[in-house]
Amino acid sequence: MELLLHQMVSGLATGSIYASLALALVMIYQATHLVNFAQGEMAMFATYICWSLISAGMPYWVAFFLTVVIAFAGGVLIQRVIMRPVQNAPVLSVVIVFIGLLVIFNSVAGWIYSYTIKPFPSPFPTSSVLDNSFIGPHEMGAMSVTLVVLALVFAFFRFTPLGLAMRAAAQNPVSSRLVGVRVSWMLALGWGLAAAIGAIAGMMVAPVVYLEPNMMGGILLYAFAGALLGGIDNPWGAVVGGFMVGVIENVVGVYLGTELKLTVALVIIVATMVLKPSGLFGRVHVARV
Repeated sequence: MELLLHQMVSGLATGSIYASLALALVMIYQATHLVNFAQGEMAMFATYICWSLISAGMPYWVAFFLTVVIAFAGGVLIQRVIMRPVQNAPVLSVVIVFIGLLVIFNSVAGWIYSYTIKPFPSPFPTSSVLDNSFIGPHEMGAMSVTLVVLALVFAFFRFTPLGLAMRAAAQNPVSSRLVGVRVSWMLALGWGLAAAIGAIAGMMVAPVVYLEPNMMGGILLYAFAGALLGGIDNPWGAVVGGFMVGVIENVVGVYLGTELKLTVALVIIVATMVLKPSGLFGRVHVARV
């Protein structure tokens, strides 16, 4: 029983990473109605930037916040330079652009930093009063950071005029233009915010999985499963789904072995698409044909 409780609490910690990346996926999905397959690679590249800054002698938290700013600017730049010209292109063309971004980020990271696995420092102490109990210090710290980020994002979208404008631009761009909202720039800011959230997820998970160009492949799959489970069109449902996937993954690892942990994400994706395509908290859209 104690082992099961430990795995559930640890699953909440890893689930917080999946939740933040799932939120980034949903933010892009609301703007494009497509899944950004390059979201994980963007987070990985931002994590390498943070590693470079730390290796150059910069304090961890200074490098952390500077990386978040760089990731935000990079997300805005990608939307304005790459995605904006193809926003009215066929769906397949946009999907190919996403896949191209994935390959470009992965290849450039391997070219610059090599494919050698690198340790990534953790800003949290190696021992604490909770160590060797239910959750380790890095897990606790990473969960705290991601929960703070999620709370700030919620407050931003719920209580600020800019956040409300970004929500309106993503949900109904035509009506938003009629009331004076600059939809194209709202979408660019959404891309920047998604890139920043993804960068935080990458920096929090890198000390656990180690730093290498392919480190976010499995993480993105878990995040996508969480987004589908909670509802791909519901940001906060996707967050809940990310936590649920983290707990399910860890519990399955106890009883069925770690070899099947990645299979769990695929089973969740298939089961959700077959049984409840809108997700647990998503909206069901009905159209007359």
